[in-house]
Amino acid sequence: MASRRPVLLITGGSGFVGGQVVRKALEEGYDVRVTARSEDSARAITSRFPQYSSQLSSVIVPDLTRVESYRNALEGVTGVVHTASPFILDPADNVKDLLDPAIKGSIAILEAIKRWGPSVTRVVATSSFAAVVDDTNSKREGYTYTERDWNMATYEQAAASADGPYAYRASKALAEKAMFDWVKEKKPSFSLTTICPPWIYGPYAHELKRTDNLTASVYLLSKLVDAEDVPSFDFGGYADSREVAAAHLLALDAPEAGNRRFIVGQEFRYQTAVDLARDSMPELRDRLPVGKPGYVEPGYSLDGSKAAEILGLTYMSLGETVKDTLGQVLRSGHIAAKA
Repeated sequence: MASRRPVLLITGGSGFVGGQVVRKALEEGYDVRVTARSEDSARAITSRFPQYSSQLSSVIVPDLTRVESYRNALEGVTGVVHTASPFILDPADNVKDLLDPAIKGSIAILEAIKRWGPSVTRVVATSSFAAVVDDTNSKREGYTYTERDWNMATYEQAAASADGPYAYRASKALAEKAMFDWVKEKKPSFSLTTICPPWIYGPYAHELKRTDNLTASVYLLSKLVDAEDVPSFDFGGYADSREVAAAHLLALDAPEAGNRRFIVGQEFRYQTAVDLARDSMPELRDRLPVGKPGYVEPGYSLDGSKAAEILGLTYMSLGETVKDTLGQVLRSGHIAAKA
């Protein structure tokens, strides 16, 4: 008998966020179809969830920027979560490595769904708080960012910039804007929701066997161990990987979430994270910098309340996130044992 469970197509399932979306969707009873660029990649994803083999399948999509790549991926699919996008902070070529893949990939999947996904009612795409924050205002003390704010970097500015992180942040904003512009122009039968998290911490969906390619945020958090000083303000917000995954799935069904964007995150300062880790992880206490306990460095805030109010998302505490992140990385051996 054919499955009557809803079929969810997830791109980027091999990634940090995508892996948590796959795990959460399987736990909630979805039939999940993940995209992969090769058979080896597909096997790597599905092997992480052997207990869900009857619910989890894969489809090869060799080029996420080509509409035709999705031709065989969308049969029976009712919802799409698009997490795949280049995350490169030191691009060799801003256009080829970041801007074109991010923008063309975002539009390609929408166009493919319009052609071959008649049952799809909602697309949820992973954007970033980088698409929200104003790159020209740095710490912007006293300001609170909401979904009304946009990173206003232009394609031309990003293409010409020698600053890799700036080009990356611009690519997220330009890709998200392109998706909403496409929906406004094409008026498809499905609606679009975007999720905009800041730094994403929290655990991977699977235990780590290799740590040579940790996502940048988890890597930076792990560098707190044996650091001489507490890092200063850089990105004033964070989200837990499990929260971000939950937000994507909640957005699939929330009626009021259609054609809207959501900041998913809470305020973050490195000093607060260090304070919490020193209190909750005695095995690392003497290896973490002390800094100025209790100090909250001035900087902007962000308002992630709409995700709670409209999507029904429940936020975790920073203490739990920090402990679970560092705990997993510690178990992996990435953080060297103390001599």
